[in-house]
Amino acid sequence: MSEPTDRLREHPENRFQAPQHQIDLNQVADKLMAEPLQGKRLHRQETIYKHTSATIALFLFEQGASLPEHLAEGVVSVQVLEGKLKMNVEGQLHDLLAGQILVLAPGVKHNVRAEAPSRMLLTVCLQPKSS
Repeated sequence: MSEPTDRLREHPENRFQAPQHQIDLNQVADKLMAEPLQGKRLHRQETIYKHTSATIALFLFEQGASLPEHLAEGVVSVQVLEGKLKMNVEGQLHDLLAGQILVLAPGVKHNVRAEAPSRMLLTVCLQPKSS
């Protein structure tokens, strides 16, 4: 018998087993909008693909939502699908509008703030571990 879970979605090991995935971002966004916001967070997110070397996630931000400074050990691309985001990347400010993309090298510290209700597609490609 399986143990109870607080998961909102199927476990990633099951979701990403297939060798190919066609994803309707509008459908994912509609599903996310139906979910309650968690705690004090003003954003919703879903990992729509995850593999050992890559992760793709859709974020929906309410105006004023933010992600604190962090970094990834891989190449990060942030594509604004809707709205306006402000990113502080190691002291340099970037105003990003729908249709724009920002690419960061591995290990670059950054934060994100939604200046308007926004949708963001995040892709992280991890660096292979050297032996």
